[in-house]
Amino acid sequence: QVQLAESGGGLVQPGGSLRLSCAASGSIFRISAMGWYRQAPGKQRELVAVLINGGSTNYGDSVKGRFTISRDNAKNTVYLQMNSLKPEDTAVYSCKAEVLSTDLKKASYWGQGTQVTVSS
Repeated sequence: QVQLAESGGGLVQPGGSLRLSCAASGSIFRISAMGWYRQAPGKQRELVAVLINGGSTNYGDSVKGRFTISRDNAKNTVYLQMNSLKPEDTAVYSCKAEVLSTDLKKASYWGQGTQVTVSS
């Protein structure tokens, strides 16, 4: 089994910054991709950012230029630096990992989600 533990959400004023972390643990052989998705009330879940082995990244259009995803491979941890936050960034942010486990089975895993609220 693989577990994802997220941290770093909270309340921030417009224009402020937050940094989210997601640490993967368990029966991990290799992680091929890690990323962040978000879901606001009444809206569908959307891609925020994903980082794929080899270093390529993909960002949602609404966060390009403001958010940066990075990863510490040694710690199986992915970070999301969020700058210039806007009220429309308010959502539950969830981490997702594409994992090849030690029994050589591929699966997707999700974290429990962390609330980000941007409000004055």
